[in-house]
Amino acid sequence: MSPLRRPSKYTQAFRRDAVDLVRSSGRPINEVARELGMSHETLRNWVRKHEHQTSGSVPVAAGGGLSVADKDAEIARLRRQVAELQVEKEILRKAAAYFAKEMDR
Repeated sequence: MSPLRRPSKYTQAFRRDAVDLVRSSGRPINEVARELGMSHETLRNWVRKHEHQTSGSVPVAAGGGLSVADKDAEIARLRRQVAELQVEKEILRKAAAYFAKEMDR
């Protein structure tokens, strides 16, 4: 830790629980932060950091939702992922059928 930074008053467990609460409740960050008695900016930073570290998905916006552009980008990403998974599933299905035939010989 840099000598200019003061130690955090929040434990790692509290941070993790606060981020989990935001993600699971579907409520706006502002509301959750108010309920926890903390700054919404701090909580928003934790959520963004968590999103960046875990899945690289689009971070949660201040109001708890995504902008239209972010939603469109997320939908496009998910559609590409679904198409890729369908191709992989088909390859695995064909491989399973091939090996099943080989076992019968």
